[in-house]
Amino acid sequence: MSGPKAAPAIAALPLTRPFIAPEELARRAGHAELLRLGANESAFGPSPVALKAMQRELPRTSWYGDPESVELREALAAEHGRAPGEITVAAGIDDLLGLAVRGYLAPGEVAVTTLGSYPTFAYHVNGYGGKLEAVPYARDGRVQLDALAETARRLHAKVVYLANPDNPSGSFASRADVEAFAAALPEDALLVLDEAYADFVPAGDLPANLGPNVLRTRTFSKAFGMAGARIGFALGTTQTVEVFDKIRLQYGVNRTAQIGALDALRDREFTAGVVAEVARGRAEYGALAQRLGLETLASQTNFVCFDLCTRERAEGALESLLTRGVFVRKPGAPPIDRCIRVTVGTAPERAQFAEIFAEVAGLART
Repeated sequence: MSGPKAAPAIAALPLTRPFIAPEELARRAGHAELLRLGANESAFGPSPVALKAMQRELPRTSWYGDPESVELREALAAEHGRAPGEITVAAGIDDLLGLAVRGYLAPGEVAVTTLGSYPTFAYHVNGYGGKLEAVPYARDGRVQLDALAETARRLHAKVVYLANPDNPSGSFASRADVEAFAAALPEDALLVLDEAYADFVPAGDLPANLGPNVLRTRTFSKAFGMAGARIGFALGTTQTVEVFDKIRLQYGVNRTAQIGALDALRDREFTAGVVAEVARGRAEYGALAQRLGLETLASQTNFVCFDLCTRERAEGALESLLTRGVFVRKPGAPPIDRCIRVTVGTAPERAQFAEIFAEVAGLART
C-alpha cells in the first residue's frame, strides 16, 4: 500500500530547514554547549519580576490560558494607545505571520518581500499556496522600499512584508520613509510590518501615521527575553483582529507566557537596561570590526552583521567559529551573504567572542 499522499501543492515544496538549532550544531561539532550568539535571543534573560510571576503560577500549568488574553491585551492597549479590540495575542510573530497569510492571501495570489529577509514569512506563503516575489537588499543591507512598493503595485500584491528594523541585516528605515512606503502600496494590500526589534529603537523614531492596511507585529522574544515562551502580539484594525479570530488557535498561547508577558511589560527599568546594554554591545562590535580591518552593517537591533567581503569568507568564518564553540548565523541571499550575523551577548560573552573572532578573521584574510 502506498498510504496517504500529501496535497499536490505541499508535495511540490522542497524540504527545507531554515533554522538549525544550536543544540544540533553543538552535537555535530562535538561540543557540549556553544557560545550562543546566533539566534538573536536575549543574553540578559527575562525580567526577574516576570520570572517570579511565572514560577508562582507553575503549579497551575494544568489550567488552560485565557483564549482571549484579556488582561494582556488590556495592558498592551494602554501601552500602545490602542483599543483592546485592535490587538491580537499569538504564539510569537511566526504564528502571526501564518494568520496574516491565511487570512489575506488566497492561493495563487502574490506576496512581496525582501530577498533573504526573515524566512518564516516565505514559509507561510509557500505553504498556503501563494506566489512569492522578492526584491534584493541594497549593497549596504538596506531594504529597497521604492522597488518593493513598485513590485507590489505591478504584481497587484495582496500581502507585503517589511521587517523594520530588518532581520538579518539590522537596517532601519526612518519613520518618514516607512509612512511613505505604506502610502505607496496598493489600497487592497495588507502591509505586515514586522517590528520584532522595535524595542531597540527610540519610540519617536517609529512610524505613526499608518493606515488601516497595516498590521504591526511585536514580540516578547527580544528585548523582553522570553523567546522560549513563544508569545507576541499584533496591532491592527478591529476588522483584522476579527479575521484572525476566525482562524487562530483558541488555546494556542501558553498560559505561563501570558503571565510573564504581563509582568514584563510592567518592569520598564529592566527592559531599559537591556536596551542600553545592547547599544553598548553594538558599539563594541563596531570597534572590534575596526580593529580587525572590517566593516559592519548599520544595525538598530540586538545583533550586528560583520562584513567579510565575500560569501566564501563568511561561510568559512561561520564554520571556523563553530569548530571553536561559537554559534553565529549568516544571511543566506546576496548581496549580504558576505556577512556573518552576531547577537549582542553579555560583556563576558562579547569578550570571549572578540578573542575567538580575532583569530578567525585573521585566518579568513589569508
